[in-house]
Amino acid sequence: MKNKSFIFITGLIIGVGITLLALFVILPKQMFIENESKLSFDETVETIVASAAENNWSIPHQYDLQATMKNHNLEVNPVKIFSMCKPEHAYEILKSNEERLVSALMPCRIAVYEKDGKTYVSMLNSGLFSKLMGNKINNVMKVSSEENQKILEPVIKN
Repeated sequence: MKNKSFIFITGLIIGVGITLLALFVILPKQMFIENESKLSFDETVETIVASAAENNWSIPHQYDLQATMKNHNLEVNPVKIFSMCKPEHAYEILKSNEERLVSALMPCRIAVYEKDGKTYVSMLNSGLFSKLMGNKINNVMKVSSEENQKILEPVIKN
């Protein structure tokens, strides 16, 4: 009996350890999708704007974080954030009181920035995150993620 208890406790401790490892080491690296752009910063920005329109997404807001930081006498490399919206997807989440809590993640955001002399694009891995949510949210976030990745296809370096 003591041997079975020991095996159970040991297994439980190992299971908790693996879970914590996944949560704190592996999962954070998967939370965002980052790709190098094959275009310059300005070309990447222009191409994303055009690609969003071609894919029936709007960009209600653009944030120039470099300019914002400069207004506070702080210098950073170029960073632009696009708030991406497709009203049909947003409506599916906003129409129900149960799903509305996910509005904290809306609209979808795409970042364009420079580091190490190269241009990158990144976004929340909402396809991964959606797996933790209910069916409706899972479906909407999965489709939104796929469509955002399609918007980025013209700029992603292969």
